[in-house]
Amino acid sequence: MDLGQSLRQLVAKITNAPVIDEKAVKSFTKDLQRILIASDVSVKLVFDLTKRIEKRALESEQMQGLTLREHLLKVVHDELVQFMGSSYTPKMEKHKILLMGLFGSGKTTGAGKLAYFYKKRGMSVGLVGADVERPAAQEQLEQLSEQIGVHFYTVKGEKDAYKVVQDALSKSKDDILIVDSAGRSAFDERLAEELTKIGEILHPDESYLVLSADIGQIAGKQAQEFNSLIPITGVIVTKMDGSGKGGGALSAVAATGAKISFIGVGEKMEDLEIYDSSRFVGRLLGIPDIAGLMEKVKAVTEESQIKEEDFQELTIESFYNQLKAAKKMGPLGGLFSMMGASDIPKDVINQSEGKMKLYESMINSMTKEERKDASLLRKSRSRMERVARGAGCTLEDVRGFLAQFSKMEKMFDRFRKDRGFRKKMEKMIKGGGMGNMNLPGLMG
Repeated sequence: MDLGQSLRQLVAKITNAPVIDEKAVKSFTKDLQRILIASDVSVKLVFDLTKRIEKRALESEQMQGLTLREHLLKVVHDELVQFMGSSYTPKMEKHKILLMGLFGSGKTTGAGKLAYFYKKRGMSVGLVGADVERPAAQEQLEQLSEQIGVHFYTVKGEKDAYKVVQDALSKSKDDILIVDSAGRSAFDERLAEELTKIGEILHPDESYLVLSADIGQIAGKQAQEFNSLIPITGVIVTKMDGSGKGGGALSAVAATGAKISFIGVGEKMEDLEIYDSSRFVGRLLGIPDIAGLMEKVKAVTEESQIKEEDFQELTIESFYNQLKAAKKMGPLGGLFSMMGASDIPKDVINQSEGKMKLYESMINSMTKEERKDASLLRKSRSRMERVARGAGCTLEDVRGFLAQFSKMEKMFDRFRKDRGFRKKMEKMIKGGGMGNMNLPGLMG
């Protein structure tokens, strides 16, 4: 069961209700209980949460200008933010990190993602393969180190993990040193002894417990067990992109007092996010994360070196530059989620991503002059046929692209010149109206 989708359906139900009164609020909280319990959230935590929501919705003073419906949704948002734990700010100075976790938690991949996170922010990073139980983990970590361009340390064949860490400390001059420790199928004495020895040698500044979202509320028990051994400074929750139990894992961890630090939202190295409870809950409820989207746009624009003129006039060339930048922002599903449109069908998103790839192939088959002036293609069948051959598609596909591009040109021109239209579009984006829009060229 998808927690976010269920919550958004519940929000839509209350939003469209003809009357919001005490009966509607009580019905809403019962539905919320059912959704959270089905998502493996602790029954006690669920009842405590919904009791607070009901009490605040019916008894607390409404903010001026808010209807009861808007007041209820604000209460739900605020209480869920508190329920899912506070936001996190990672250290951005030189420090040492210890990663802990059981088998299958995604610890080794998480180590690579964390290394990539700091490297992207201009810091030198070293990864330490101290998992002496599973030699394949050392090989995997070495491959990830090469892939993302960070240093790698281990001692092949060494059976004592603390000696591997000792060796890495003697060699590393990195800003960030990340130690990937061994996992077990369960928390036991051997694991406790090994982690204690590593802790004594490493003196970690951050001790992160890596947990998989699909374990649900058991995450709380694991957090307590590891914390009793080495005080954990944060928790990294992996596989948040595909687990219906993610809410159970996050709420169970938050209930122990441990801080959720990062969440893994995909398989790529860049799919690791600093945990921000307000943004996370906002996405669950379908509230647009415009600030997060703008941060992504800014980072990608700087990295892609998009020129200012790319936004002044729409040509196939400028569209191509923006298309390449959009690819760096990650899967379309994640971007639509940030715009408050999380429930666009997967097959529609897959079709859109397929179209983006096809468009890129077509543009790669065009001359520089054709990219600057689309009319050269529109007037010449032979040019279109050449592009189709180069892209491995049909003449109709090329004509279809040019027709869609023509629509984009008109919208771009109107957006630039018509102030009223521009304000309307901006209002739609801020209000989450993107879910009903047919984006020219991608979904048309």
